Amino acid sequence: MSAAPRNGAPEDTPAGGPSGAPDAPGRGEDDSPLNPGVAKREVWAWAMYDFANSGYTTVILTAVFSTYFVGVVGGSAPWATLAWTAALSLSYLAIMLTMPALGARADARAGKRRLLFTSTAGCVAATLVLTQAGPGDVWLALAAVAVSNYCYCVGESVVAAFLPELARPQALGRVSGWGWSFGYCGGMLTLGLSLVVATRAESRGLAAQQFVPWIVVVTCAVFAAAALPSFLLLRERAVPRPQPQAMDLLRRLAYAWRETGTHFPEFRRLLMCIACYQAGISVVITLAAVYASEVMGFTTPRIMLLVFTVNIAAAAGAFCFGYVQDRIGHRRALAITLSGWIAMVLVAYAATTAPVFWIAATLAGLCMGTTQSAGRAMAGALAPPRRLAEFFSLWTFAVQLAAVVGPITYGLVTWATEGNHRLAILVTGLFFVGGLALLARVDMKAGLARRDTHA
Repeated sequence: MSAAPRNGAPEDTPAGGPSGAPDAPGRGEDDSPLNPGVAKREVWAWAMYDFANSGYTTVILTAVFSTYFVGVVGGSAPWATLAWTAALSLSYLAIMLTMPALGARADARAGKRRLLFTSTAGCVAATLVLTQAGPGDVWLALAAVAVSNYCYCVGESVVAAFLPELARPQALGRVSGWGWSFGYCGGMLTLGLSLVVATRAESRGLAAQQFVPWIVVVTCAVFAAAALPSFLLLRERAVPRPQPQAMDLLRRLAYAWRETGTHFPEFRRLLMCIACYQAGISVVITLAAVYASEVMGFTTPRIMLLVFTVNIAAAAGAFCFGYVQDRIGHRRALAITLSGWIAMVLVAYAATTAPVFWIAATLAGLCMGTTQSAGRAMAGALAPPRRLAEFFSLWTFAVQLAAVVGPITYGLVTWATEGNHRLAILVTGLFFVGGLALLARVDMKAGLARRDTHA
């Protein structure tokens, strides 16, 4: 959410509250960011889920198990990176095809909390299976990571659906930011505990296959324990209603996409831009540690310190650049951060020493939160107010498509070049270049005018 500017709104910021709605009431009880009847402890419990599940992505997908799979389970074979990215891409594709129906069913049965619990239990159980993956256990590891990531994505989508029930429309960004901040803290806590395990194990001369399973156990324990408040304190406010058919949901999504071509072309251009640059971000999230290990020769503890630094930089960047974004406009802010991503790729490609690579990692952290925040804010500004759910479904679809295309492209490049990760990261930079070029075609003033005309 953008705060009201002091000296006139930036060119891409609608006047008033979100989607052009009137600003929040004045001081008093109505100034609360929470909906009537929502207690602060419930919002804390909701934010704790971000705290809980961030350890999974930080440790399993980014810092530890990705490199463990490529280097130990797959034996650093040229196909190992492709296999890892293919498993993740398969899980993201499954989410794209099934999540609309799962979400609609949960809404119709007033069962979001039940689905949240089921997906969490599934993610923790499948992640625990990774403790059994040693050298050569490729199919076991791939199946477990595909299932665990699928369940993680279901939970991530479901917990987001609670947000409009908790926060007032003019405070969605603020309350969402609380969860985002908690997420960084949770990821760093899990990573810090894992770093202790790895450091002690390496000091005793233990091999990765002897201590990585314990890191997986720590990650699962933090996830399960920190998610408990969400299951105990979150209220289900939805009322059971007739359940829409899955085909109806897909038809509505297709209809909304056709509408962007006729009445909301700027929104369609933005979706194409988001899908492009998010493909590059997906590569960084899932394969940065693999690059650090295979190209720079980083050990597991050093990789974990690197990811820790990236998380700190991401938290600082998201917090500080948010104020800048409100002053200069979302489109200009997004252009700046995409330029930063291009610089990061070039630095990482050229890096032959650890200090230079650390600079690239810090740049990635600074750009990560701000890029996603600016893109989501632009989508919220251009979407018609009475069709937010439909248009944000398109936004979600674009992000998930990027999560399929980006990593699999990186994996195909490394496989085709027999493990040339430097070339793969350079190819990744093309996603950010493409995103910047597509962003130049987005006219926010025209988009806001069309949104108001066809609202």
